[in-house]
Amino acid sequence: MAHALLGYDGPCKNIHGHSYYLYVTVIGNTIVNNNSSQNGMVMDFTELKEIVKTEITDRLDHALALNENTPKEIINSLKSFDNLVLLPYQPTCENMLIDFASRIIKKLPSHISLFSLKLCETVTSSAEWFADDNI
Repeated sequence: MAHALLGYDGPCKNIHGHSYYLYVTVIGNTIVNNNSSQNGMVMDFTELKEIVKTEITDRLDHALALNENTPKEIINSLKSFDNLVLLPYQPTCENMLIDFASRIIKKLPSHISLFSLKLCETVTSSAEWFADDNI
């Protein structure tokens, strides 16, 4: 995904891209049912991957994410970009994690809770979100 930070006073004010990595940790009781294919699991990873794919990856993979307050002339000049996503916030790792958490939480089964998210922008730059800090 590419992004630019509106009003930032450093190089990240320019459009640039990252190969983000998102780590998702959920918690819940382990399924104890010998007749279930999910015996011993908290949640089938396939289901969790589908939630992340639908709510986040499909929306932002190979996208250009900009703050919706970006000047209209800039947005209009980028209309030919196939996947321009305007966000109601500055597209920082920290803000994206808040958005991602709310999207994931809404899709999790009722017996599963989101514990944490970690979004790595580069090998040395990341942000983390913990449910306990956001109650």
